[in-house]
Amino acid sequence: MSETPLEGVPPSPHPLARLAHPGTVRARCAAITRSVANNVSTHFTLDRSQLPAAAERVAALTLRRYPDLNIPCHSRWRHFEAGDVDRKAEFDALLAGRSVAEMARARFDLTVLSVLLGAGAGGRWSYAERHEVAAAALPVQRHASDELLALLDRAAKGPAAAAAGIPNDGRDDSPHDTATTGPAPAPAAAPARAQSGADAGGVYARSEGLAVASLRAFVAGVFSASKSDPLRADATTLKLVDAAVLRGVFQVAPANPMVGLEGRAGLVSRLGDVLAAEAARSGLQARPGLLYDQLTAGGTRTEVSAAEVLGAVLRVLSPIFTSGSRVQGLPAGDAWPHRWAGAAVGGNTIDTTTDGWVPLHKLGQWLSYSLVEPLQWAGVQVTGIDALTGLPEYRNGGLLIDCGVIVPRDARDLARTWKPGDEFIVEWRALTVTLLDELATLVRARLGKTAAELPLACILEGGTWAAGRAIAAELRSDGAPPLTIDSDGTVF
Repeated sequence: MSETPLEGVPPSPHPLARLAHPGTVRARCAAITRSVANNVSTHFTLDRSQLPAAAERVAALTLRRYPDLNIPCHSRWRHFEAGDVDRKAEFDALLAGRSVAEMARARFDLTVLSVLLGAGAGGRWSYAERHEVAAAALPVQRHASDELLALLDRAAKGPAAAAAGIPNDGRDDSPHDTATTGPAPAPAAAPARAQSGADAGGVYARSEGLAVASLRAFVAGVFSASKSDPLRADATTLKLVDAAVLRGVFQVAPANPMVGLEGRAGLVSRLGDVLAAEAARSGLQARPGLLYDQLTAGGTRTEVSAAEVLGAVLRVLSPIFTSGSRVQGLPAGDAWPHRWAGAAVGGNTIDTTTDGWVPLHKLGQWLSYSLVEPLQWAGVQVTGIDALTGLPEYRNGGLLIDCGVIVPRDARDLARTWKPGDEFIVEWRALTVTLLDELATLVRARLGKTAAELPLACILEGGTWAAGRAIAAELRSDGAPPLTIDSDGTVF
């Protein structure tokens, strides 16, 4: 294996370090795209003549959404703004009085949890925003033993218990979903909640619903081990998260089903285990915020690269993705074998250790994009953001299928249900990464912007993701993506 350093990251002895670099993502995806363009794929053909029309669609939508072209980074924090509610201002008010580093750790905690819980929920699920959460979703350690026994007793009695003092949220008869408490206990001297309008009862679905629900759960202290500080996520509590907890968080019921609930619960529980082990090695707090301390050396570094952020995210979190791949016996997360992936890692360098594997790291890169702003708010400059790739998922990849750029050889393949590791899906996602770069160039030309003025992160936000959702709604009554993947909630 070549030892040529990769741009933006320090050398690493880990055998899969190069598989975690965005340069490798681009290089392997480009190799697959070249093969498809050479007409050797049994799954897809490419029609690049449709890219200009796709670019016109994205550019027009971008101008409608951001007329001044002052476009923020594609990030989970945009979903927290659902319904034009400034939930960040509310969150900042709750954090008032803390140090810069502690505020950053809390924002990291929230961001990591929300992104990991944010895989596609399915078209039938929605969330009615409220500041209270289901009692079954609160950490077990918050309840005194008699309170916990009473809760379990009421749960065992079923729907009749609702008439005895458990309010019903109107979604289901399951006690896990109908039992609610008042607002979760706040710190003794907690600042007043900002007036955000969020109690107005907005109902959100898909990505926005997942974001708002996870934020409400976080603020309520669902993931905290401290009764006096709900605004944190502790490994000891994360380990206890199961499907029952998430049913309460996301208001899941037979009439409000969520795809991949068990997978999400397992992901969060494993996150607790991984953070506990990482904290034992590093001496840092066992919470997602330890990533902030690792990236900034405890707040002393004022500049990090986006590639470093992705590398840290994948190094710490890859073990939680049990549905992902293992390469050389090591967990590799969202990386998959493909016959045309090759061994390139960018910069005319190869890595024979990972030959034939294409890393995509959708959740890892989405999380990295979403951590840019928390770092910036802490006074840390994030360089090389454009090194991260477009996200190969339903909306971006769906846009390219629906616009006729990526063309399945057999239209019946769009009616099948696929697994994330199926070559058809791996190839579609690899094509998506490469073609998003090409699409971005065309969008900039239409908007009169340079790559520096309109980086890929802004085009995704402006942008391609929203255009994928919009065209799906135009073409299909339920707004579903053009293909179906059997997901456990840990990849998409």
